[in-house]
Amino acid sequence: MYGDPATVRKILTELGDTWAVVGLSSNQGRAAYGVAGVLQRFGKRIVPVHPKAETVHGERGYASLAEIPFPVDVVDVFVNSDLAGPVADEAVAIGAKAVWFQLGVIDPAAYERTRAAGLAMVMDRCPAIEIPRLG
Repeated sequence: MYGDPATVRKILTELGDTWAVVGLSSNQGRAAYGVAGVLQRFGKRIVPVHPKAETVHGERGYASLAEIPFPVDVVDVFVNSDLAGPVADEAVAIGAKAVWFQLGVIDPAAYERTRAAGLAMVMDRCPAIEIPRLG
């Protein structure tokens, strides 16, 4: 349910190419760093969102979703599950089209709220794993 293949495909191919990656820093040892690199290789524009607002993979970072001065299509969430719900709510507030909770990030209530607000959502999946499966 939370990783419906049709929704995965729709987010990756139809909903736009600007991905805010929440939790992305310049720490190359973190999963977010590697996944953001894969997203870039597949033509996505990544926008780092982290309290440090670092430039990562050549893209300027922002401390919060609200600070991004242009439209964001997908919000990719690399934070602990207990912090993910508020990020999903922020994604709705900024007008994103979709929210993607990474592997291990699970919040069923946030999923329901986000879907009820009209956004596509995937939970407990990784786009770096899913993109190559599209063929």
